[in-house]
Order: sequence, then structure tokens, then C-alpha cells
Amino acid sequence: MAFGIKKKDVQEWKQKIDQGEIAFLTHYWLDDRFPGCKTVTKAGCNDVEKLAEWGRKHGLRKEWIHQRQDGYPHFDLLGEKQKEILIAEGLYDHIWEN
Repeated sequence: MAFGIKKKDVQEWKQKIDQGEIAFLTHYWLDDRFPGCKTVTKAGCNDVEKLAEWGRKHGLRKEWIHQRQDGYPHFDLLGEKQKEILIAEGLYDHIWEN
């Protein structure tokens, strides 16, 4: 379940994806499958090969890309891997204490 997210932030994320950028969106999220994780960062790009290459440099597999029906493919970043990638990308404002 996603919450604590603003429509404006989602629109900006989608706009960056539409422009071919690697775009990041972090929000609160709860899922019983991932106990202890209270946030998720979606790293997306409309160029799936570009996104897959970006993911490879962070140890992510292409098959982990969530292919959304609305055309916004992305990786879901959770837990320690989420924090590791956000630090590597210099996105400190996306790191929220769980």
C-alpha cells in the first residue's frame, strides 16, 4: 500500500521518464512480504535498455524491471539496497529513516 505521496511528485517522475531520464520517486509503502521496509524508491526510465544498464551497475537484473501497463518501467528499490543505491546516486533527500 502506497501513501504519503503527492500527485505533483508522481507527475514530475513520469515527465522525467517520458524524457528518457532515469527518474526517482520515493514514498512510504507497506507490504507484508517485506517486513521492516517502510519506503520504496521507484527508479524508472522509458528506455528499458538504459534502465537495465543503470540497474546492472547497481547489481540489479533486467528481469526485475516492473513493466507497468501504463508505460512507466521501473525498479522497486527496498531496504539496504535502496539506501546503498540512493547514496551512490547522491540522492540523500530520498533517504528516509524507516
